[in-house]
Amino acid sequence: MSDPLADIVSLLRPSAPMSKVASGAGNWRVRREEYGRPFYCVILEGRCRLVPDGAAPLLLEQGDFVLIPAAAGFTVSGVAEGSQARRDERVSFLPGPETRHGDPAGPADVRMLVGYCAFESPDAHLLVSLLPRLVHVRGEDRLATYVRLVSEETLAARPARDVVQARLLEVLLIEALRCGPASAASPGLVRGLADARLAAALKNMHERPAHAWTVGELAKAAALSRSAFFERFSREVGVAPMEYLLAWRMAMAKALLRRAGAGVAAVAERVGYGSASAFSTAFARHVGVPPGRYARDRAPAAA
Repeated sequence: MSDPLADIVSLLRPSAPMSKVASGAGNWRVRREEYGRPFYCVILEGRCRLVPDGAAPLLLEQGDFVLIPAAAGFTVSGVAEGSQARRDERVSFLPGPETRHGDPAGPADVRMLVGYCAFESPDAHLLVSLLPRLVHVRGEDRLATYVRLVSEETLAARPARDVVQARLLEVLLIEALRCGPASAASPGLVRGLADARLAAALKNMHERPAHAWTVGELAKAAALSRSAFFERFSREVGVAPMEYLLAWRMAMAKALLRRAGAGVAAVAERVGYGSASAFSTAFARHVGVPPGRYARDRAPAAA
């Protein structure tokens, strides 16, 4: 049985190039412009305020986890009076791996583990667009454990670190997305999967991408009329059903073409095209280059 959420996260191919412990004391305010860089944060102790651009402020408390899959600008600050009125980016490096914002001598008002992911998939922008713009989870100790493990792997020089780190990040992302309240999520895959009827259609598309799906068939799987299904899917997932199916087929095709020895005809059959020529035309229109050239440009280097 295919799991759409696991499929998307696996194709994203996450890595964690940076993770650190940061603390704040007194009046402090840090502004970051992190366009496109996935950002996560877990509050180890204390409280702080997070204000993502275009979203409501969040008061973060001990144990809270935040994930912004495609971070834009955001501000993090203390909750003491005056923290919001001034821009204080004094940074100190305390003994050990901790970074301090604000008063370097006073006791910490908040201590947090923060980090950035990188998504190696060439379809990252498309896949991330299917995820919520922001995930805020409270009261889930498992997430804090996963973040700590990711951080330990990032800092340690252990054998097979990259492999372990990638698997941990996949688990972390899936856990964060399924723990976050779907009702608060922006349109995307998570909200679609939270709707039992739409979930049936989404799972069908992922399990049988080669099938010649129609909106009518998918509506039947969702036990909805064609018009009700189309409207509901477009509203909750953020794209029309056939647009989602095309995007999923092309993401699969790219992943298959990157593998050594994957022929265009075989890939065409796997993703639902009756001929290599029809697939090549659709792929070139969607990606901008023919599948054969895409495969050659991105084939694994010979040993």
